[in-house]
Amino acid sequence: MSQIIIRNVDILTMTEGQEIIKKGEIAISGNKILSVGEKGSAPENFEPAVQIDGSNMVAMPGFVNCHTHAAMTLLRGYADDLPLMEWLNNKIWPLEAKMKAEDIYWGTLLACVEMIKSGTTTFADMYAFMDQAAEAAVESGMRAVLARGLIGVAPNGAEALEESRDFISRYQGAAGGRITTMLGPHAPYTCPPDYLEKVMGAAEELGVGIHIHLAETLTEERDIVKQYGRRPVQHLEGLGLFNYPTLAAHCVHVDDEDIRILAENNVGVAHNPESNMKLASGIAPVQKMLAAGVKVGLGTDGASSNNNLDMLEEMRTAALLQKVSHMDPTAMPAYKALEMATAGGAGALGLENEVGRLKAGLKADIILVNFNKPHLYPRHDICAHMVYSAHSADVDTVIIDGELVMQNRKILTLDEEEIFQNVDRCIERLMG
Repeated sequence: MSQIIIRNVDILTMTEGQEIIKKGEIAISGNKILSVGEKGSAPENFEPAVQIDGSNMVAMPGFVNCHTHAAMTLLRGYADDLPLMEWLNNKIWPLEAKMKAEDIYWGTLLACVEMIKSGTTTFADMYAFMDQAAEAAVESGMRAVLARGLIGVAPNGAEALEESRDFISRYQGAAGGRITTMLGPHAPYTCPPDYLEKVMGAAEELGVGIHIHLAETLTEERDIVKQYGRRPVQHLEGLGLFNYPTLAAHCVHVDDEDIRILAENNVGVAHNPESNMKLASGIAPVQKMLAAGVKVGLGTDGASSNNNLDMLEEMRTAALLQKVSHMDPTAMPAYKALEMATAGGAGALGLENEVGRLKAGLKADIILVNFNKPHLYPRHDICAHMVYSAHSADVDTVIIDGELVMQNRKILTLDEEEIFQNVDRCIERLMG
């Protein structure tokens, strides 16, 4: 059982009251936080095997990436500057049809390297060949919430649902609980009501939640209203889908009634500002959702529509986008953006009692950010610096589930060069 202490570190706990502890210490025992507090707060009988000097560092919860398609790192830069449906139909789906299991494995490992190096400790993924994605997550040391993507109108829709059942039976709670699972119907426009009924039946049987794209574009809104007579959110509520724990990605085009439904049904929303901007999907009314009590976290979406998995960049964009869309510089203050990337994301995934804050008893998912950088002086406001000034390269150390995964910018669980070489090999075949 690992015993770690981090000393002389400024701590952003992300607990109530925006607490910042100056030159404090964090004790870790096994996979959990034992104590967080001022110097000397660790239990007297605590004997750590590893001691970390946190001088000039800020400790905070690891970032929670609420929505991505990890193996789409293989498609980074492949299909840029296109509208969503043209991007999907003409570029993404045809190339994805050529992908094999090993492509997903190496693409997910590449995503894990990128996420770890930018401070993400938990990610929610929806894609194909999820056994390989799960193995990659296990090897990397990351915490992951995984869903096999399901397209009801596809010829293999029924087969994919059976694959999802098998995947969930094998990986729910794997790696000591680091891996959890969901069902992943792609969207209301690719999954008709009869198919979603089958997904809900599986959710009931397996005791898992549902991860779905929802209200992403005006085209989706128009088509769902035309086909079913209700807006996308109201359509899913009518089907009873929100009776199950639901993670809804995007929710860009939602009105006040939609927001009320999301809040009352405890739906977690994954806000993906950079992907929404790049695909010109629109600006999600995040301020309204938060005010109504909707659980909102941040996601990067896949690297083919972003084009990175950098949650620090996503935070900054989320804050600035709300300010300019409301013409109000007080909209989305730094702490709120930071909260969405940590505790808010944990809440959206149903992991609020495990991660997202630095508090005794929670899982030890902690990052150390090196503040001894020119762009982080002077230190008037640590929260503001984290959102508006820090870079992903400032993340120095990553601890997940009580284990050191990266230290001094060196990943300890994966061989980066091996991953790069295999990604190149996969791309050569896919593009051949």
